Amino acid sequence: MPPAISPWKEGPMTTITFQEWLLVAASFLPRLIMALVLFVAGLVVSGWLGKALGVLLRRRKTDPEVILLLQQLTRWGLMALFTVVALQQVGFDMTAFLTGLGVLGFTVGFAIQDVSKNFVAGVLLLLQQPFDIGDAIQVGDYAGVVLNINLRATEMRTWDGRRVYIPNADVYTQAIINYTRTQARRIEITVGVAYDTDLTQAREAALEAVRSVPGVQEDPAPTVVFHTFGESSIDFTVYFWIDPKETGLWEAKSAAVQVVHRVFQEKGIEIPFPIRTVYLHQ
Repeated sequence: MPPAISPWKEGPMTTITFQEWLLVAASFLPRLIMALVLFVAGLVVSGWLGKALGVLLRRRKTDPEVILLLQQLTRWGLMALFTVVALQQVGFDMTAFLTGLGVLGFTVGFAIQDVSKNFVAGVLLLLQQPFDIGDAIQVGDYAGVVLNINLRATEMRTWDGRRVYIPNADVYTQAIINYTRTQARRIEITVGVAYDTDLTQAREAALEAVRSVPGVQEDPAPTVVFHTFGESSIDFTVYFWIDPKETGLWEAKSAAVQVVHRVFQEKGIEIPFPIRTVYLHQ
């Protein structure tokens, strides 16, 4: 059998007879059939693997957006591979095509480098999952609850109610504090008592008070540290840990201040006002 002649090959136009045309067609037809078989196989295999990957990831309780992303990457990646192999079967010059595609990709990538950076960062955030929708986090100067994560930006609602859209590249390159995934958070409140107060009694009263706050943990145990001789009081700080899944930070701190104030009143422990002594000279 003479070598296959591809209609994709470059060369001068020549007049061929009907018999020569049949010979070319007979030589090219098996390759065309093989190319079609490969293309159809690519459709089937990419679709099947995409579904299988989705089932596997759902069993592992992976985020739905991550599942969709990986399925699309798998399907399009396999289809691109099968398409390249199929085109090679019919003699398509892939070298020139891939070279042109690379130049085009470089040009487009340079023009939309900010978009591409956010896209890549979004993919990495969805794969690594440093936070989920609904988590309370802090990224740079912004702190709040995550509302949405897409391939361009992360949407947050800050504590004061503002909606902030942070580019994924900025999110990925900054330190992320995830308050929701923290098993315990430390809270501190500073209190001052009068100089004639029994400090041991004040310490025990403060510990008794904070232990009644919902969500307070005994390990690490609450503690009191006296640290300052103030102008009108001896100041100390109460440190205690809470479970953030049971009690919010601000709720726990507010409750602690209220209960310390109430317990001190019940036990007759004075929290003094600032005092100024004024001397009048005539």
